[in-house]
Amino acid sequence: MRVGIVILPEDRWWAAEPKWRAAEEYGFDHAWTYDHLGWRDLVDGPWFSAIPTLTAAATVTEKIRLGTLVASPVARHPVPFMRELITLDDVSDGRALLGVGAGVTSAHYDAVAIGEAELTDRQRADRFTEFVEALDGLLTQDKFDYPGEYYTARGARNLPGCVQRPRLPFLIAANGPRTMRLAARFGSGWVTTGQKTDDQDRWWAGVAEKVAKFDEILAAAGREHHAIDRYLSLDAAPVFSLSSVEAFTDAAGRAQELGFTDVVSHWPRSSSWYEGREAVLEQVAADVLPRLQGR
Repeated sequence: MRVGIVILPEDRWWAAEPKWRAAEEYGFDHAWTYDHLGWRDLVDGPWFSAIPTLTAAATVTEKIRLGTLVASPVARHPVPFMRELITLDDVSDGRALLGVGAGVTSAHYDAVAIGEAELTDRQRADRFTEFVEALDGLLTQDKFDYPGEYYTARGARNLPGCVQRPRLPFLIAANGPRTMRLAARFGSGWVTTGQKTDDQDRWWAGVAEKVAKFDEILAAAGREHHAIDRYLSLDAAPVFSLSSVEAFTDAAGRAQELGFTDVVSHWPRSSSWYEGREAVLEQVAADVLPRLQGR
């Protein structure tokens, strides 16, 4: 099993840089950050942009994979985003990953800040489908055209293209059947957060249901069970996975039993979201990661 860590883009670089270096030194397989203009009540504090943060992280690391968890269509257009992703993939020498999702509701700060018109769930799914289709084409074909309802590209150039061929991997966040089908079509990885609930056991039962549904959709798409990596965001559960070594060990073990190839946690913060102690992170890195990774 591979293990990743999310570092929120809230610190000035002098404070953030040691975390990204440490993520690699601790032995994590991948490190992530959020791609938002602001996030929940943290919008009232400092916040930085995802791609510049990841690009800076690429210059102070050597092996760890780096990505967005997740980027969305809310404040992005595929053509300029393609250029940013190619640049990140180049600077990281082929270590970039693109986690991508449908985006938040129209009530979320990102949508409010750009004055987005309210969209239905179906419209959000339509836009997400176009976003993924367009990005796939833009990253793999030079002089690409895309005539969509939400996005248009005309002769868009992409040279020199990604270091990774034919493009960097897409990890598609999907909890519903339609977006799961999109993940089966375009994804190198599938990301799930399970079902929102305050009950820990119910959350794990919901995750198991998502796995069963994705297996069904993957089979219908004609893809082998092991053709796509499976990522579980552990901290979508009611209990923060790094609240203790025992909590993390239990969560990773359950995920492994359900067939997940990768799990992702969050760097402990001093208050509010993902509140915890870095000492727990250090102990997990020293004692638990080697066992999970087979080291």
